[in-house]
Amino acid sequence: MENLALIDSFSEFKDDKLIDRVTLMAILEDVFRSTLKRRFGSDDNFDIIINPDKGDLEIWRNRIVVADGEVEDDNAEISLTNARRIEEDFEVGEDVSEEVKLIDLGRRSILALRQNLISKIHEHDNTNIYKQFKELEGELYTAEVHHIRHRAIILLDDEGNEIILPKDRQIPSDFFRKGENVRGVIESVELKGNKPSIVMSRTAPIFLEKLFESEIPEVFDGLITIKKVVRIPGEKAKVAVDSYDDRIDPVGACVGMKGSRIHGIVRELGNENIDVINYTSNLNLYISRALSPARITSLKLDDENKTAQVYLKPEEVSKAIGRGGHNIRLAGQLTGYEIDVYREGVEEDVELTEFSDEIEGWIIEAFAKIGFDTARSILEQDVDDLVRRTDLEEETVLDVMRILKEEFEE
Repeated sequence: MENLALIDSFSEFKDDKLIDRVTLMAILEDVFRSTLKRRFGSDDNFDIIINPDKGDLEIWRNRIVVADGEVEDDNAEISLTNARRIEEDFEVGEDVSEEVKLIDLGRRSILALRQNLISKIHEHDNTNIYKQFKELEGELYTAEVHHIRHRAIILLDDEGNEIILPKDRQIPSDFFRKGENVRGVIESVELKGNKPSIVMSRTAPIFLEKLFESEIPEVFDGLITIKKVVRIPGEKAKVAVDSYDDRIDPVGACVGMKGSRIHGIVRELGNENIDVINYTSNLNLYISRALSPARITSLKLDDENKTAQVYLKPEEVSKAIGRGGHNIRLAGQLTGYEIDVYREGVEEDVELTEFSDEIEGWIIEAFAKIGFDTARSILEQDVDDLVRRTDLEEETVLDVMRILKEEFEE
């Protein structure tokens, strides 16, 4: 049979791509009708009968019998003489159905038809993949490292779908080898051309939230609610949690005995320091908790400008600011307030920028990056500690401290 070479692949497509019978038949009919339109100008008078399971295909062209010499449309009409070659008793005005063999379409048309069929199958497959992963946006997903590039890691899941983990969506300490399993959240799914682009992220705050859901049963069951997550990936994170059940300690349940529950999450995030705090609608208390581990003495809120003036004992200031200013920055993101830190009991102080005539700007910036932007905030620190945290030369730090001390000499 002439069509076997083409039809043999139908069952393969059906099995390989997991296309249901109805969809496959619709795709096949669409492809054949496109070919018939190109070959005959119209497909309106064709019947296509397909059995994709057996690989059978029949194409029938329906035409009206007209008298010899009166044929105006070869596709829609057939002369009486030609009709009687098909069956002897045809008369003018009757309908004739004639089977069209694939070989009659021409070799070029058959090759184009097959290519079109493959394209349609892939298009259908890509659309299904797009819909599947679009529903998974924001969800945890695991895939295997297939290829490592400079700007991204290419992952493959169990079904062979390609997932991209860009460099800027990786935790700074991440290091993966080919064949390793990687866990992240599906951040975005887009159709680029006809191919879905699936992007995974390990730096998004929702990744940490989903890890809590995965590792802590009370969060998964809804007994504990995660109100907000803020992160500096690989460095520090703050998670505000709450529970509607007064019998549950949300922080204790998330952290576990001696940190047993949160340990796996910390390890997954490259030893990211995670502060879990109790959420409260009391803003004063919420900001106070957000600045943990520092203990504040008092604070003043400006609700209109969304700012908070926080007063602490001098020894608590560095705790509130944190390494590289991470703690105070995350506390501000968590609460939605810009937080300014003040040392309690310190009546006189001067902004470091006031000394720009004597201290170079890059040195002032180095101190500001670690949260020391006033004269007293620096004078209260140990020289060796300042050298270590700013990466400045000891001689430079001593010169700065000498200049600042002169400002406060009696």
